Amino acid sequence: MDAYQQVSNKLQELRIIYDVVAHPPAFTTEQADSYIKGLKGVRTKSMFLTNRKKTQYYLLIMDDKKRLDMDDFKVQVGAGRIRMASLDSLAEKMTLPAGTVSPFGLLNNEEKDIHVYFDKDIVSEDVMTFHPNTNEKTIFIKTQDLFRFLESIGFTYEVVTLP
Repeated sequence: MDAYQQVSNKLQELRIIYDVVAHPPAFTTEQADSYIKGLKGVRTKSMFLTNRKKTQYYLLIMDDKKRLDMDDFKVQVGAGRIRMASLDSLAEKMTLPAGTVSPFGLLNNEEKDIHVYFDKDIVSEDVMTFHPNTNEKTIFIKTQDLFRFLESIGFTYEVVTLP
């Protein structure tokens, strides 16, 4: 089963309605945004992060126009040092290639050892957009349905305030 089909099957199982736009591969948030101009939904970026010792992993979802202050985030989550996780860690923990990180990759995290965070500025939005484990599609999902999806696969999430 391909990566998108896995996401689609789970959302259908949960009776979650969503929209999807197919497009050429998008390697940046700017490219992805250009394919979905005029459609409603906050444009997100999902960052897969780790501590220095690779003993903690974090998935941070935020507005794609914001820049992450790594020092501020590490204080909020109580970590010593945080950095972008390696491509090897991404493949190991979520079975995803670069450029496709999203909450849907958590379907592949059997250990349930990734901490999920959302920036408070986007949790009140009605709809969020993500790559559904492929950079050739963008999915539009109601925020509350995304939270229900996360809970259904055994993940909780926290809301942080990013500057």
